[in-house]
Amino acid sequence: MNIKSSIRGLFQFDEAKAEYELLEREQGSPEKLGGWRDIRAQEPPADEAIPNGIDAVEKRLRELFRVDINRDIILRRFSIGERRLCLLAYMNGMAADNRINDFILRPLMQAKLPKNENIDIAYLSLNVLQISEINIKSDLTSVKLGVMDGLTALFIDGDSCCAMLETHGFEKRAVSNTENEKVVRGPKEGFTESLRTNITLVRRIIHSDDLVVETRLTGGDNNTRLAIIYRHGITNQTLVDEVKQRLAGINIRTIISSGALEQLIEDNSWAPIPQTLSTERPDRACSHIMQGCVGVIVEGSPFALIMPITFSTLMNSPEDVYIRRPLGTVLRVVRYVGALISVMLPGFFLAMALYHQGLMSTEVLSTVIASREMVFEPIATELILLLLVFQMIREAGIRVPGGIGQAIGIIGGLILGQAAVTANLASSVVLIVVALSGLGNFCIPDYSTQIAASYLRLALVIAAWMGGLIGITAATMLAVCCLAGMKSFGVPFLAPFAPKTYTKRPAILRGALGMHLRGDDYLNTYDDTLKKEKRR
Repeated sequence: MNIKSSIRGLFQFDEAKAEYELLEREQGSPEKLGGWRDIRAQEPPADEAIPNGIDAVEKRLRELFRVDINRDIILRRFSIGERRLCLLAYMNGMAADNRINDFILRPLMQAKLPKNENIDIAYLSLNVLQISEINIKSDLTSVKLGVMDGLTALFIDGDSCCAMLETHGFEKRAVSNTENEKVVRGPKEGFTESLRTNITLVRRIIHSDDLVVETRLTGGDNNTRLAIIYRHGITNQTLVDEVKQRLAGINIRTIISSGALEQLIEDNSWAPIPQTLSTERPDRACSHIMQGCVGVIVEGSPFALIMPITFSTLMNSPEDVYIRRPLGTVLRVVRYVGALISVMLPGFFLAMALYHQGLMSTEVLSTVIASREMVFEPIATELILLLLVFQMIREAGIRVPGGIGQAIGIIGGLILGQAAVTANLASSVVLIVVALSGLGNFCIPDYSTQIAASYLRLALVIAAWMGGLIGITAATMLAVCCLAGMKSFGVPFLAPFAPKTYTKRPAILRGALGMHLRGDDYLNTYDDTLKKEKRR
């Protein structure tokens, strides 16, 4: 293989690679570089039948939950109408004691049962139990998972089935304002750590009969639940199947947050820029689901993952639609200009100062020279050092408590910067460049994209240090080529620009609100596919 072919393969320019496409399912195993990983389906746990007899059931439950050292599991024996021996199994703290006492124990123990009636789980579910949600299970594996999730298991002596009763009662955080995605106009509520609450927040916004919410386990040993949300008949079924396949291939010890899940299902784990949208706003998640995207919510995480996404998705804010068109357009333009300044300004300034002084006016060049007259370190080292210090101040402001974090930001930005200039450790011009770059970085709505922009900014500074404007041009082209080769669940990351797709809504300028009879072309929604077939 020659060097030219290797370069084409590295940046995914060759079209011969077998990659997952949104409307194509190619046979065979794709190559690792440029294609999605070969995901092995997760094997379901083997089912274990419920033992016959209450004594055998209680003995097996004591073994499964290690009752000898684990005091959280409650096993309660009682009789139904003084006739049948029963057993309740639930987790203390996960299930609500008042619901168990009022709607399970009291009705069962005070029930007046007919003498000639066969008393089993089905009869109690229809005539005695006062719980809204009852599921009949015949294997101990489902019983174990349900009890750990907050359900209550009801066993009857001699019955091969048990009833799983909905008795969730654990403490959870109330719905509150969003922390990271704040808006002036629009909904203020954000996701919480409760999966059921998050699903309810989505259903409060989407009153559509085609909304589907599938719950399943994440694949970790901690058996965390997740929900896959999409519109049946609108979202492309190939996309839904691909999301389910990647989730089924997860085999890891612990999954606590959606951030870990995102890394396990994304296309390119080495790419610094995210390939899924992580949002804490239900309105933003619902707007993408309505367009034909798939949402994933994990139990214990106040964020929803949206897939697929494009670069413009990461740069847009939900507030763009909540305000009038001219103001929304201005905000988007300012956001893109700020992101461009954040990424390009430090490298461009360094290239001009080191290699292209002739392109600078005499006044600007004199100001730069005068500000660096007493600074002992090279300008490139000074710029990189200040960029790293800015990141340190930012991380320190985020990690410490709220009021102290704001104080650290003020001290780091004003006092530390002024002291560095006074002590001749940094020049005022370079300090202004770093400050403008950091200010433009905060214009990016997505936090992960902000971090990715910091990586790219530092890479451009190093490229400018090595080759001036030529180095910046080469590094920029390299970054654009890498973005053009990236895909988010089969969708090109730079769509609708590369490749060009059909859209009536501008990607940067905010278009007029109106009736959109079709979703974005790159999503290939089901209704859009039908329209294409009719035109043929």
